[in-house]
Amino acid sequence: MTTAVLPDTNPRTRSWWRRNQQSLTPWLFLAPGIVMFVIYVILPIFQSFWLSFYDWDGLGEKTWLGWGNYVELFDDDAFYTSLKNNVIWLVLYLLAVPAGLAIAVFLNQAVIGIRIYKSLFFFPFVISQVVVGLMFSWFYAPGFGLFYKLVEWLTGTGVAVLADPDLVTYGIIVAGLWPQIAYCMILYLTGLNNVSPDQIEAARLDGAKGLKMLWYVILPQLRPATFLAVVVTVIGALRSFDLVSIMTDGGPFGSSRVLSFYMYEQALSEYGYRMGYGAAIAVILFLIMMVFISGFIWKMIRDEKEGY
Repeated sequence: MTTAVLPDTNPRTRSWWRRNQQSLTPWLFLAPGIVMFVIYVILPIFQSFWLSFYDWDGLGEKTWLGWGNYVELFDDDAFYTSLKNNVIWLVLYLLAVPAGLAIAVFLNQAVIGIRIYKSLFFFPFVISQVVVGLMFSWFYAPGFGLFYKLVEWLTGTGVAVLADPDLVTYGIIVAGLWPQIAYCMILYLTGLNNVSPDQIEAARLDGAKGLKMLWYVILPQLRPATFLAVVVTVIGALRSFDLVSIMTDGGPFGSSRVLSFYMYEQALSEYGYRMGYGAAIAVILFLIMMVFISGFIWKMIRDEKEGY
């Protein structure tokens, strides 16, 4: 007569790996991503802070300046021009979030031809920023640009947007909003697919419709999409380098500079090779970005706690 051998259930006789396998397995899958994030994101952030206290051309010896780069920075007119333009970018760029939501609500309809409309609105998102910059440069071009011709037809005199120091920043922002609205629209379309139909039906039975339905029922369920849309839009507004570089190269007379472009000019272009000064600009840009994103995260956490 044979007896069945029961598995050993005594945790003391099992190996350390078997006892902790369930809790350690997720970390093993996350480990490569965490290592890459630390090496290519976290360490460069601290290195930028450290480098901002030095005078360095990228090749020679570093010279300790302490707070010298920051003192010079806050007495630099070009820095304040770039900072002002970044604030304008940030305020106007956030229009992409409600615009993306409005388009997503419109496209979330079961009507004939809606896939064609979705493709048309999705199109700007897949275009390179360089292509967007070139397209809008031609759009604003004096003499033959569509916008120039339209203004000339309406007023009798065309406007060279990219050559006007007072208008150039707004013209570039419009170019940036075109693909950014498409990106926010995609985030909200994804979120709308996860909206609970039971809550929608319950709200309809209670008489909710239109804006009330959107504000009290749909938007609370779109908080994750809103969080992503705001964070990505804020980051996009503060690192708006490519469009400025393609469309104006910071001109005319430096009036369209933003902090990221000014950082490049000082650190990596033929005008600078001042790595420490560029790092100081990067630190200021990083701190501004963290203030906005941290504030929004704090508000979301507070709203979640109040909701429960």
